[in-house]
Amino acid sequence: MAYYWFKSFHIFGVVAWFAGLFYLARLFIYHVEAELEPEPAQGILKQQYSIMEKRLYNIITTPAMVLTVAMAVGLLVQMPEFLKAGWMHAKLAFVGLLLIYHFYCGRLIKQLETGECKWNSKALRVFNEGPTLLLLLIVMLVIFKGEFPTGASTWLIAGLVLLFLVTIQLYARKRRLDKERAVAEAMPSVEEQALQS
Repeated sequence: MAYYWFKSFHIFGVVAWFAGLFYLARLFIYHVEAELEPEPAQGILKQQYSIMEKRLYNIITTPAMVLTVAMAVGLLVQMPEFLKAGWMHAKLAFVGLLLIYHFYCGRLIKQLETGECKWNSKALRVFNEGPTLLLLLIVMLVIFKGEFPTGASTWLIAGLVLLFLVTIQLYARKRRLDKERAVAEAMPSVEEQALQS
């Protein structure tokens, strides 16, 4: 019976942890893009994003990570034979990468707050895909447990996932270009300013 309690709260922790990581990376993008706004909007947005990032990280994401890891330990105590399986070794390696990603997000929060972050919004969009890829790999390892199918349905699903990811990236690029175009159109040209003078 304890196994099912551990498993239930492990799944709950995973869902909350990933939700926090997904939203946190989006906040980083918005925080960096706030640099493009004129004052006082820039200062207000950056301050608000800093508050949101810290609260999300400290109140939701980190506790969810702790719950996930604690319940995973409980599961492994209940089912120690899992530690002998190759798929579990791979899963734990990916979870290790996820933990590094999580703590690096904490570092980014501090860098953004102090204005020391060197990442641009494009790089952060790629960074945002990290937990998505790790989630996909971890879930597939848990479901297939090393018996990964290689039939036509697998390649169809992989193709659809890839199409989905490419579509998201193209849409983000279109939005960015539309915004840049709108800003350029809103600014009077140098010639117009000269005529007005």
